Amino acid sequence: MSAELDEPRWLTDGEQQSWRAYLRGSRFLEEALDRDLQAHGLQLTEYEILSMLSESDGGRLRMSELADLVVQSRSRLTHTAARLEKRGWVERQSCLSDRRGVELVLTDEGWERLNTIARTHVESVRKHLLDVMGAGEFSALGVAMGKVRDAALGIHQAVVAEACAEAELQEDLESRLDQLAGA
Repeated sequence: MSAELDEPRWLTDGEQQSWRAYLRGSRFLEEALDRDLQAHGLQLTEYEILSMLSESDGGRLRMSELADLVVQSRSRLTHTAARLEKRGWVERQSCLSDRRGVELVLTDEGWERLNTIARTHVESVRKHLLDVMGAGEFSALGVAMGKVRDAALGIHQAVVAEACAEAELQEDLESRLDQLAGA
């Protein structure tokens, strides 16, 4: 193998500057949005869950689908949902279409609180993001991050598909071994 193949494609000075600006800017933005929501005793991750539920049919989503939408592990979502449930803002219910699944449902109190908190959040997004850039820059940011999301989602789906295929192979192998053992 040549040394050229082993070397990473290092970032140029301009790319490095943009990358670091993105990293720091996104962290500062998330901190600012989180800080503004803390006035309501809420974290940004919790708000995002409530927001996704409010935009869904009947204010309910299957836990696994919600975890994918908010880019959280199912375990982390379960813990966050438990905190929201203690406040009375959501409740877990059996899926309407499939009783084996669990849906998170926005309660009347959750709807009420979200209507108040959403005003704070949208002002925070405007103050810390939209107002510091032009409309064209914000639109370009949306396009760029859409590409990043789509690429990451494609990789995520491929990894999940591979894991499912491996699980099916494992089940098939175990089934055949059981058949052999019983023969």
